[in-house]
Amino acid sequence: MKTFKQLIDERCWPGYKPTPGKKAYAKGSCVKEEREGDAGGADNPVFTKPKMKMGVNKAIAKISKEEYEADDGPLTEDQLKQLEEGEAWTRKEGQSESGGLNRKGIESYRRANPGSKLSMAVTTKPSKLKPGSKAANRRKSFCARMVGMKRRLTSAKTARDPDSRINKALRKWNC
Repeated sequence: MKTFKQLIDERCWPGYKPTPGKKAYAKGSCVKEEREGDAGGADNPVFTKPKMKMGVNKAIAKISKEEYEADDGPLTEDQLKQLEEGEAWTRKEGQSESGGLNRKGIESYRRANPGSKLSMAVTTKPSKLKPGSKAANRRKSFCARMVGMKRRLTSAKTARDPDSRINKALRKWNC
C-alpha cells in the first residue's frame, strides 16, 4: 500500500532516478540508474524504455480509498472528496464565470503546485493603474502573451466566440 507522499515522490520510471537540481517532470529530470555488474557486455539484456508513468492526478484517481490511506490512518472527508473529484482549479467551482480562476481555484492550484506564485488577475482598468507599477506590468505582459496565443493557437471560430475562455480572460484583464 503506497502513501500519498510515496506516490508523489515517484517521478521517474523504474530503473531511473531523479537528477538533482532539475525541475520535476522536466526534460532530463530522470537519469538511468547504474546497476552493479552492468558492463554493457553481450550477456547484458537490452534495457527497453518503460512506458511513461501516468500523471499524479490520474494515478490518484485510479487508487481506491482502501489502497490509499495515510500512514496515520484513514482519509478525511475532504481528502476523499479531493481524490474523487480532483483539484478545484481543474473543475468549474475553481473557475470564474468571467474567465480565469477564482480565489478557491488559485488556492487549490498553489496546494497542488508547491512554490507556485500564481496570483489573481489584474482587473483594474488601465487608466486607474499607475504606469510602470507591478500590476500594470503584469497586465501588459499577460495581454501581450494572450493576444499572441489567440492569434496563433485558436481557430477563427474560437477567436470570434465571445464566450471562449481566451476571450473571457482578455476581457477580464481589460486587454
